[in-house]
Amino acid sequence: MSSHHTRRGILCVLAAMALFAVMDAGVKRLAQDYPVPHILWVRFLFFFAFALIIAGPKRLRGGLRSARPGLQVLRGILLMCEIALFIFAVRYLPLAETHAIASLAPLIVTALSVPLLGEQVGWRRWLAVLCGLVGVIAVMRPGLAVFQPASLIALTGAGLWAIYQILSRLVGRVDDPSITLLYTAVIGLALTTLIGPWFWTPPDTLGWALLLGVGLIGAIAHFLMVLAFRLSEAAQLQPYAFTLFPFAALSGWAFFGDVPDMWTLIGGAIIVAGGLYAWNRERVRAIDTGQTAT
Repeated sequence: MSSHHTRRGILCVLAAMALFAVMDAGVKRLAQDYPVPHILWVRFLFFFAFALIIAGPKRLRGGLRSARPGLQVLRGILLMCEIALFIFAVRYLPLAETHAIASLAPLIVTALSVPLLGEQVGWRRWLAVLCGLVGVIAVMRPGLAVFQPASLIALTGAGLWAIYQILSRLVGRVDDPSITLLYTAVIGLALTTLIGPWFWTPPDTLGWALLLGVGLIGAIAHFLMVLAFRLSEAAQLQPYAFTLFPFAALSGWAFFGDVPDMWTLIGGAIIVAGGLYAWNRERVRAIDTGQTAT
C-alpha cells in the first residue's frame, strides 16, 4: 500500500479513537440516569444498522453462513458482556482510569495466545505482560484507601475483550469479515432485545440527545476503523489505537472535570508501553519468520 494511503489510514484511526473517547463520555453520563440494559439495547440497534450498511445487499442474501457458527455466537455474547462491564465501570470510575486498565487487553491476548492459539511467546513479550501487570497495580492500588472495587469490573472487562480478540483471530481464519460483523450485531441485538425493554426508562430531551449521539458517534467511529483497515495494514495501525487512553483522559477532563492522578498516568503509560513493545516484538517475529520462509 502507498504511503499516502497509510497516512490516511492512520488519520482515520486517530479520528476514531477521539470519537470513541467522546462516545464513552456520553455513555458515562447516560449511566448515571439509565439502566445498563437500556443503554446496551440502543447501542446495538445502531450497531446493527451499521453492520447492515457495511455488509451490503450481496452479503445479506448469503445469510449468516459461517464455518464456525458456535465461535461466532460465543464471540457476540462476550462482546455484549464486555460492553456491559465497561458501562458499569465508567459509571463509577474516571474515563482515564477505566481506559488505562482496559489497555491491558492486548497483553492479555499475548498471554492467552499460548494456550488458545498455540503461539510461541518469547521472554521479551512475557516481560511486556509483566510490565502491564505492574502498570495495572499502579492504577488500581489494591490494599490502599484509594482502591475502588469498580476497577475489578474494568479488569474483568479487559479480560473478556482479550478473549473476544482471540476468538476474532480464530473466526478470521475461516470467515469473511462482513460475516463476523453481522454475527456480532445480530447476537448483540438479539440478546439486548430480550432484556432491554424490561429496563426501558423513558428518556428526557437530554437523554434522547445522548442516546442518539452515542449511537451515531459510535457508528461513525466504527466506519472510520473499517475505512482505516481498507487503506492500510493492521500491523501499521495497531500502535495508534493506544491513543484512546490519552483521548479518554482529555475527554474525562473536558466533560467531567476529572484530572488523572500521577499513579493513573504512570500506570497507564507503563501499560501502553508494554503493549507497544509486545506489538513490536510480534512484528519483528513475523518479519523474521517471513525471511526464514523465503
